Amino acid sequence: MSQVERVGDLAESVGYLLKQAATALHASMDAVLRPQGLTVSQYSVLELLGHEPEQSNAGLARGAFVTRQSMNEVLRGLQDRGLVARPDVAERGRARPTHLTPAGQAALENASAAVARVEKRMLSPLSTTEHTELIARLIACRDALTGDGAPTG
Repeated sequence: MSQVERVGDLAESVGYLLKQAATALHASMDAVLRPQGLTVSQYSVLELLGHEPEQSNAGLARGAFVTRQSMNEVLRGLQDRGLVARPDVAERGRARPTHLTPAGQAALENASAAVARVEKRMLSPLSTTEHTELIARLIACRDALTGDGAPTG
C-alpha cells in the first residue's frame, strides 16, 4: 500500500505560512489605506497605473488579482472620485485604457508612502541580504508553479 503525502505540520507548511503572511499584509495595508478612502484593490490599480499608464480593464484585473467584473466596480469607484479617467467609448476594439488624473497621482503618492511603511515594518526583522534572498526565493517559487523560467530539457 502506498503512503499518501500530506502537508504535515501547518507551522512548517510554506504555503500556509505564505497565506498567513499575505493575510497579515493585506490587513495592515487595509488599515493604512482605509483612512485615505481606498481599498487594497483600489490602491493596487493606482499603483499599477502609476507604473504603466493606459492599461486595459483586463490588464488591471490580472495585476490586481481580481476578476474583470470586480475590476469594473473598482474602476467605477475610482472614476467617480476623480482619481482615474477612461474614455466613454473605446477607440478600437473593446479596451478603454485607464490613466491617473492629477488627483489620482496625489492619492497614489500618499497611499504608496503608507504601504511602503507597512512593507518596511514587515521586512524589519530581515537584513538587507536576507531581504534580497527572500525576493529571489519568492520569485523562484512563483516561477516553479507558473512555469516561468523553468529549465528546459
